[in-house]
Amino acid sequence: MATIAQPNAPPANLDPIERRRYVWEFPVRLSHWVNAIAIGVLFLTGLFIASPVAAPNGEAYNHFLMGKIRLLHFAFAYALVVGIAIRVYWFFVGNNYARSGFPFFWRRSWYKAVFGQVVEYTHLERGHINIGHNSLAGISYVAFFAMCGFEGVTGFALYGESNPGGFWDKLVGWTTPLLGGSFRVHMWHHLVAWLIVVFVVLHLYIAIYDSVLYKNGIVDSIIAGPKFYEPGDHDADKWIS
Repeated sequence: MATIAQPNAPPANLDPIERRRYVWEFPVRLSHWVNAIAIGVLFLTGLFIASPVAAPNGEAYNHFLMGKIRLLHFAFAYALVVGIAIRVYWFFVGNNYARSGFPFFWRRSWYKAVFGQVVEYTHLERGHINIGHNSLAGISYVAFFAMCGFEGVTGFALYGESNPGGFWDKLVGWTTPLLGGSFRVHMWHHLVAWLIVVFVVLHLYIAIYDSVLYKNGIVDSIIAGPKFYEPGDHDADKWIS
């Protein structure tokens, strides 16, 4: 059973530096920035692969531009896999903030919390916030990791086409006939990439919104680790500890 723990409420007159809590451990921050950089490079190189906008003069074998772009694309695909693997591993071994926001689909209270968070984001004054991830953030991250998983499977399936019978072709090549052929795999891979961009835009908006309205240092926290909180803010859900 999950219980919502409240932080030890300090007196309201405490200096802000004394209302700070170490939230994001180094592996969480590391995986966040590895994923952020990888997604940026993957999206830009993917756009080039889908629709090349520059082609040097001369024979292709003299410059091998597309080959280099594809190499860069798949190198950062591996980086994204490593970043997600670190984050998933730390979900289980890290502190409770690493597990905060987990979507409890089977609980009515979870849906109430998600709706409450949506309403909270429409307010212009500071309300109680979650020191870790809130329920809305939790479900959005589940959707994000699901999209990254889809991109990984379809991307490596396309990569495996260059080596029929090879490792990636055997591991994920089954997705090509499942989705209706190579062209449709390309199409779905491209579409979900744009959905990830939508997630990134909303993620940046809400992070800046939280930082400005709630004064919780959320943007700084993903670099340094600590966040600020106020008396009454919700602590991490201790559902695993």
